[in-house]
Amino acid sequence: MPVGAVAPLFALAACVSLATSWLLVSRLERVGERLGLSEALLGMVAALAADAPEITSAITALVNHQQRIGAGVVIGSNVFNLAGLLGLGALVAGALRFRRRVVILGGLIALWIAAVCMVSVLGAIPPAAGLALGALALVGYLVLLGADRGLLRRLAAGHRWAHWLRAAVVEEERDLDAAIRPAPADRTDMVLAGVALILVVLASVTMERAASDLGRSFGVPEIVTGALVLAAVTSLPNAVAAVYLAVRGRGAAVLSIALNSNSLNVVIGLLLPGAVVGLGGPSGEAGLVAAWYLGLTAVTLGLAHRQRGLSRPAGALIVGAYAGFVAWLLVAAV
Repeated sequence: MPVGAVAPLFALAACVSLATSWLLVSRLERVGERLGLSEALLGMVAALAADAPEITSAITALVNHQQRIGAGVVIGSNVFNLAGLLGLGALVAGALRFRRRVVILGGLIALWIAAVCMVSVLGAIPPAAGLALGALALVGYLVLLGADRGLLRRLAAGHRWAHWLRAAVVEEERDLDAAIRPAPADRTDMVLAGVALILVVLASVTMERAASDLGRSFGVPEIVTGALVLAAVTSLPNAVAAVYLAVRGRGAAVLSIALNSNSLNVVIGLLLPGAVVGLGGPSGEAGLVAAWYLGLTAVTLGLAHRQRGLSRPAGALIVGAYAGFVAWLLVAAV
């Protein structure tokens, strides 16, 4: 297909993907409410729905044996999420406030999965092993969020660690309740969710193929196409939603979206398809992108714990780190 036709196709697919992902998020949240999910699990459902464009784009690239694009979309999106959700959110809102227990609970899972991502991309462990390690942490976290509160209360009575976990889960749910509690779904919501999911998948596949063709036509390295172009475009719904919540004082919801989105991206968008079709040979560029992701995650969580949130200067530091990441990747890819 001529370049003159591919560029408008990419723009159209991006617009469809972004618009329908909003519809998908809102309707799946309502479906989760109808199923009686807790606030924390509703946040996870919202994060998964918002991640549909980058996950679909990454899987499409990996299936077509474009491992650098696939890895770049996932890891680049995660770096973008830290800057676009938490950093930009703190800049726009003036500050984001978190409870320390919530930062530690979500942060430990986020750091573990970021570390698993890096060693998997570097080839230190097979993708299947990385999937097992990442899924174990993510499923354990989901089980904890969905656990019966009476059971947690009984465990907390005799174990200090269980008391701490229960307190962290309860605090997270209290912080998320006002931010994401939707109306229960009806049949129309379920139909719309299904239609939106199909449109998001088709648009994201088209967007990935068009971006790959454009990158080849202009000689753009695959890691740049994935980690910068596709990563930023597919992550925009998350960023807009996060800024919306940040200016309304819902810092905990912004933190939840950022960390959960990143974990889901790695496990479902990278390691799951990688375990089936492979991640290709070890790539130094992809490994360094993963190192940026792990390092910026650690810095962001360290600041969040120390400040019980993120101040405007901390947000500027995170956004500046992303700008440095973009500059480094462009120079390294030349």
